[in-house]
Parts: sequence; structure tokens; C-alpha cells
Amino acid sequence: MIKTLICILGPTAVGKTETAIKLAQQLNTEIISADSRQFYKELNIGTAKPTESELLAATHHFIGHKSVAETYTAGDFERDALNKLSELFKKHDTVIAVGGSGLYVKALIDGLDDMPQADENLRLYLNDLYKTEGMNALTALLKSIDINLYNSAELQNPQRVMRAIEIGKAVQNGFKVNSKKAKRDFKTLKIVINRPREELYERINSRVDSMMQAGLLDEVKRMLPYRNVYALQTVGYTELFDYLNGNLTLDTAIHLIKQHSRNYAKKQITWFKKEAPQNWFLPTETDKIIELYKNPENN
Repeated sequence: MIKTLICILGPTAVGKTETAIKLAQQLNTEIISADSRQFYKELNIGTAKPTESELLAATHHFIGHKSVAETYTAGDFERDALNKLSELFKKHDTVIAVGGSGLYVKALIDGLDDMPQADENLRLYLNDLYKTEGMNALTALLKSIDINLYNSAELQNPQRVMRAIEIGKAVQNGFKVNSKKAKRDFKTLKIVINRPREELYERINSRVDSMMQAGLLDEVKRMLPYRNVYALQTVGYTELFDYLNGNLTLDTAIHLIKQHSRNYAKKQITWFKKEAPQNWFLPTETDKIIELYKNPENN
């Protein structure tokens, strides 16, 4: 019997965790997290990790298993997640994967494209450019190199933008990206969870307010010694680092977290429309998802 990975995708704050738990309970199975921000044990509030009660409601894997001081790539996750899946498929016919990190989801389902190695001299230049001229200089450079990479990049994340510039430069110099789809010994059912835009944006704004009330600023203060590591170049942390550096007021930082989170959600939805154009559901439609899963014609 071919095993099935049900992959629950969706933008930030849409309610993926709740949907995945309901499915895991109905199918008596376990959950693999493909949310790259939730891998790190030091980051709890700003990454919206599942609560203790949610973790008890269904067994989760790849939550808080790494430190921000460690480097953990999409390739590392692909290897570890496939090993875990092999283990889980010995006792379950179906496993749930959940996440909004497109690159990590792709790594698990399809494998990663062959990409150019980092150019050390170029990376030194880009790091210096970022330190001296800021994020706008990086994004402007990326836009001038490759508008498609610019449109798909996470523009609030300097490390992602630097990597996109490296890829764009390599392509200009003749490198051909080798797109490949790895063979998997399981089948994948992609499910996208979404809500009406106004409702989603309201949830994002409300979540940011809740994070601040729960102590996000204190969490960011504890991360100051690690502020330059890759894991912390992300929405919710970079804005508050800027506040702590005196570059922003607290109100402005909170406003930017909400704005950047909404922008990120918009990019996620665009990516999901391309990668998973079918099988979109509201978070409450778990019965319909189960019906789709059980219908062989739709698998």
C-alpha cells in the first residue's frame, strides 16, 4: 500500500495548526512541522509555536529541536524529515505535514533544485552593502538583476535577498538552475487553507497584538546576542531589533510587524496558487478534506 502525506499549506495566521491537529486526530496519526521558524527552541512567541495543549492534542515533530546558534538548511530538513517519515509510515498509513515555508515544503515533497554555490566575495560585498546602506539597497540591487526573483523573494529577510542576488548573478554568468522533482515512495495530497483577505489580515493584526502582550519584546531582548544569525532575520524580530537600537519607536515597530506579516501572507498565497492551484479549503472544512483524502479519484 502506498502511504500518503497530507500537506497542510497556507499563509501565516490562517489556522493551519488547528486544522492539522483535527486531521491528525481523525486519522489517528502524527504531524511533521515544515515551518522553518518553529525549528528553534529559543523562539516561541514570535513564531506562533503550537501551545502546550496543542502539542498534547497530537504528536508533533520538528518543533523546537534546534538552536538559533546552529545552521539548519532546507537540505538538512529534507534529509531529517524523510527519515522521520520513513519511521512514521511504519505505523501510520497517513502522516500530516503542516507549514507555510515554501522552500521547506518543496524540499520535503519534491526535493531541492540544484543551485549555484555561494560566491564568497559577492557575499562579503552584500553583507557590507547591507550594513552600510540597509535593506533598500539590497532589494534595489536584486530588482535590477532579476525582476522575477525580486517578485518572489521575502524582501524583509536580508539573507534570503542576498541568496536571491547570488542566484541571479550566477544565472547572468551562464549558470542553469537544474529544476528537478525527486522521486518519493509516498504520494502527497496538497491542501491549502485560506480565509477571506479582510478576515486573514484582521487575524494577523490581532496575533501581533497578542504576541506583544505575551512578551515578544522580552523574547527579542534575550536574542540580542544572536541578532545577526540567519534564524532571526525574520518578521517580528528584525523590527523589534530596530526598536531596541533606537531606530524606531515601539508603536512604529509593531505597525511594521503587522504590515510585513500581511505582505508575507500575500506572497505565500501567490506561491500556493502556483504550486498548489487545487484543493483550497476554509480551516473549518476538515470533513471535506477527509472526504477528498478518502476518495481515490482525487488522490
